[in-house]
Amino acid sequence: MSLISQIRDNQRDKRALRRPSELEFAITDGIAYVNPAHWDTVAAGSGFFFERSYLRVLEQAGPENLTPRYALIYRDGAPVAAVYMQLVRIEAARMRKEEAKESVASRNPAKRLLKRLAAPAAEKLGVNVHQRVLVCGNLLSYGFHAAAFAPEVLPETVWPGIAEVLYRVRRAEKLSGQTNFVIVKDLTAPELKSSRVLDKYSYRPVETEPNMMLELDPKWKNYETYLGSLASKYRSSVKNQILKPIEEADCRLEVLTDVAGHAERLQELYLDVHNNASLRPVTLPPTYWPALAAAAGERLRIIALTRGDTMLGFIGCLRDGEMGVAYHIGFDRAASADLPVYLRLLHAAIEHLIAMGARRISLGRTALEPKARLGAKPQPMWVWMRHRQPLINQMTKRLLGFVQHDEAPEANPFKKEKVA
Repeated sequence: MSLISQIRDNQRDKRALRRPSELEFAITDGIAYVNPAHWDTVAAGSGFFFERSYLRVLEQAGPENLTPRYALIYRDGAPVAAVYMQLVRIEAARMRKEEAKESVASRNPAKRLLKRLAAPAAEKLGVNVHQRVLVCGNLLSYGFHAAAFAPEVLPETVWPGIAEVLYRVRRAEKLSGQTNFVIVKDLTAPELKSSRVLDKYSYRPVETEPNMMLELDPKWKNYETYLGSLASKYRSSVKNQILKPIEEADCRLEVLTDVAGHAERLQELYLDVHNNASLRPVTLPPTYWPALAAAAGERLRIIALTRGDTMLGFIGCLRDGEMGVAYHIGFDRAASADLPVYLRLLHAAIEHLIAMGARRISLGRTALEPKARLGAKPQPMWVWMRHRQPLINQMTKRLLGFVQHDEAPEANPFKKEKVA
């Protein structure tokens, strides 16, 4: 494409972005300021992560560098969509590790692209070391938690309004500092299709690592029947390499009933995993754990793996409608050098989410190989990205063309009759 064509396209996109839609908006700084009846009506089918009680947790006990924004979109006076956004202040220390300590996953091109937001070399492109990013969605969850649509509303008719909301929020935030990147997070194939209009506003899609989803067979009434459905070599591997070593080490699993009393240890275990990650734009505080437990109530179980009086790890099991979510994990990395702590926690999540009545389990987009061995299948996911500067936006478009991501390995751990 010639430079003249690029300039012409940039001018067209700028005119489209600045042309108002035929929708109305209520944009607020806090969940307390939205019309609660309108929000609840629109978000009724969108689950726990759109509930006002949960969003209040992120405001009161969320990461210190995360500031929420909310919007209700109206057509002819009726609410048609709710939008959740996060303004995130990203610093180089949160995004980069010493090269010698970087993991293979940290060399993923998609993650390297995001790291450029905070890399000193980006200064040559006019990008600051301290970046502010506007995220439409939730950095603390997997899945599409960017917008909720009212029943009978076609999402593709509302996405131009979402683009306008993001433009308005980004422009308004100039008072607090420049916001360069806008990201719409975690779209599955249906959301990607309905949001294709964003391409006209200079957003570019990039595929990320998939979310590993385990579909639960209705015949699995408990963990034992799940285990019995595995082919013999996988079942033997679970018993001999995961369950048996944990049992022989006198470790036990228990549901925490006093989350507040264990918040300090939960935080230590969470940080032991979190600080080892190559990409960590936000960090949860210790107050988050009891606040989350209070908001979710019986829908959340925090399962702890202990040895004696010492907690070695934990995993959160959240029931969100028919979806089960393995939500947050932490473990003692020193202890996991000798014991399969992480794998035992994954199996504990399956056990408890089956008992809690889930129909499928979202296991997240890390550690793809062990999750594939559990029977989970990759659910492709995308994000939309846009930079405020047309020139850098064009460069980003080219970079996205070379972005690759980790692929989940092929694995079928179930007996042949399960496949049939």
